[in-house]
Amino acid sequence: MSAPNREPAQGTDDEIRSRIVDDLTRARRRTALLTEAVDDDDLIRQHSTLMSPLVWDLAHIGNQEELWLLRDVGGRDPLLPETVDQLYDAFQHPRADRPSLPLLDPAQSRTYVADVRSKVIDLLDRTPLRGRRLTEDGFVFGMIAQHEQQHAETMLATHQLRQGEPVLSAPPPPAAPGDRLPAQTLVPAGPFTMGTSAHPWALDNERPAHPVHVDAFWLDTVPVSNADYQDFIADGGYATRRWWDPAGWAHVQRVGLAAPLFWRREGPEWVRRRFGRTEPVPPDEPVLHVCWYEADAYARWAGRRLPTEAEWEKAARYDPVSDTTRQYPWGEDDPTAERANLGQDHLGPAPVGAYPAGASPLGIQQLIGDVWEWTSSDFTGYPGFAAWPYREYSEVFFGPEYKVLRGGSFAADRVACRGTFRNWDYPIRRQIFAGFRCARDAAPGEG
Repeated sequence: MSAPNREPAQGTDDEIRSRIVDDLTRARRRTALLTEAVDDDDLIRQHSTLMSPLVWDLAHIGNQEELWLLRDVGGRDPLLPETVDQLYDAFQHPRADRPSLPLLDPAQSRTYVADVRSKVIDLLDRTPLRGRRLTEDGFVFGMIAQHEQQHAETMLATHQLRQGEPVLSAPPPPAAPGDRLPAQTLVPAGPFTMGTSAHPWALDNERPAHPVHVDAFWLDTVPVSNADYQDFIADGGYATRRWWDPAGWAHVQRVGLAAPLFWRREGPEWVRRRFGRTEPVPPDEPVLHVCWYEADAYARWAGRRLPTEAEWEKAARYDPVSDTTRQYPWGEDDPTAERANLGQDHLGPAPVGAYPAGASPLGIQQLIGDVWEWTSSDFTGYPGFAAWPYREYSEVFFGPEYKVLRGGSFAADRVACRGTFRNWDYPIRRQIFAGFRCARDAAPGEG
């Protein structure tokens, strides 16, 4: 019998509205920070063909908010000519082509998103939060808050790719307490409830909740560190074909991978570029900016493997003492600064072991925040999946071309990061804030 899925209380309508305003406001504060930190020339420039110009992201955020909230929920006419919808449709225009579009300029974009938001706040006060699926418990407002924060993370990745003087700053993350942690932790065999059917703002790919049996396995207690990864490099990891998936080896040869993105050698030392600053690679931070192929090769070199998505989620959510499935590793309460590194509070991951208060019941740490963690799983729908409220959020990406990432990063916000939240990307992607941890099968009799 699978463990029950404990869902957070949804609250009164006034409490839901207050949370919506808080989440929308926090997202907009971050959007403003990321777009006002640079001048207009930087806003309209494409800093990498992998990314949109920041000004495209800015107006796209406003356009999605207008489409879903003002037009769908509020029944309003478009604020701008309908051709604007086509300019900011992510499926009509690849990122590499967006600089050539007749986009709104920075001033127009800022005016547009501000106009939309002021009308949305008025709309929220008079929108019933019961009786229609799209607005039940404020779902569509929560979807828009999550969308804006996801684009904020994308914009932060653009800032990392940007050349020039530093424009962002943040305090350093906390240090690790120095407690000696086991290299791996045993996760016992048995069923747990994967996904959710009741979280009010969960997206379609997180649904429905369903029982999954997971065999006993060992999982790294903390993410793989820079020091760990440097051992792989020093041992010829990038030059040894047997560690690599065949497609990964072909990619290594084609593009000449030799270290994580943004790393380079200066004499005997590794240094990295972080948001315009060059600094020594800190040995105790989780390794960052590695693609799935690199993570998979390291795991093979270490005599391990990447965890499946189900293994990752069980390690992050299952409490063997109460036989329940939690919302977060630490329980049901929202993330706090003591539990997880989220929301761009810091401009990088914290040292491994820095968040003991965020540990799972089994003692596994940093499962939420710091770095997205690659899993071995392809991105597919759960049994009983139904696309909602639109196919283009998840379903069109299902298939072996995409690998699942879990756990969020220092650049993810708490509204778009929970134990059930699923991210996905191509296995060659390195500009995202991704790292990993390793797993291995338990021996007979273990767990």
